[in-house]
Amino acid sequence: MDFIAQIETQASLMRSAALKAGPDAPVPSCPEWTVLDLVRHQAAVHSWAAQAVVAEPDAGRPEWPKPPKDFDEALSWWDNELSVLITRLREAPADRPAWTFQGPLQAGFWARRQAHETSIHRIDAELATGHELPSLVFDSEFAADGIDEMLTVMIPRQLQLGRQIAGTGRLLVHAADAGRTWEVHLTSGEPLVVTDVQDSAVDADATIAGTADAIYRALWGRPSHAIVSGDQSLLAALPRP
Repeated sequence: MDFIAQIETQASLMRSAALKAGPDAPVPSCPEWTVLDLVRHQAAVHSWAAQAVVAEPDAGRPEWPKPPKDFDEALSWWDNELSVLITRLREAPADRPAWTFQGPLQAGFWARRQAHETSIHRIDAELATGHELPSLVFDSEFAADGIDEMLTVMIPRQLQLGRQIAGTGRLLVHAADAGRTWEVHLTSGEPLVVTDVQDSAVDADATIAGTADAIYRALWGRPSHAIVSGDQSLLAALPRP
């Protein structure tokens, strides 16, 4: 999967939607943000990730950048920082040692992380235009990888930061179109245990099912047609970003 190409594509779509919505438009999926806030955040994330790609694993967390406050200036700064990120990712071998906050200490971590970060915020920008999203936005392979990244990288990261799982039970995550199923064991106050399983006919306390696209969006708390059955509180118990 070409994560770097995904970053470029999703960033371009996000930028177009942000321009269409305008800087003062509210972002429904991020209630405290306007489009200006969203753009400044994404620009800062891309700049920060570009620093991380070239940082040594033991260098410590890169300093968080401060993007311009003016919308046009923020867009221009974002264009530049995105270009730096893409260049550094293309130049660095995926297995080159680099600072990361979770998982392998390798530059390739950031290609995957930024592909999904940008994709979710592209959704936010499009929602800010006031138009409904189509039922399918992302292809099944990419969306399934996003599900896996959420379950194995982003939620564990939240636990590292001190948040806790607020429920106990087994959640089955079934993305039929991608042919992938995850069994998620939740135990209050304990680490998340995620297992790829081959059979969706697993006894579970709750199930979230649908296209990979729908589940991907649902796990990130974005509008979705995913179907949750059983104990729906287990989905809410996941400490998502």
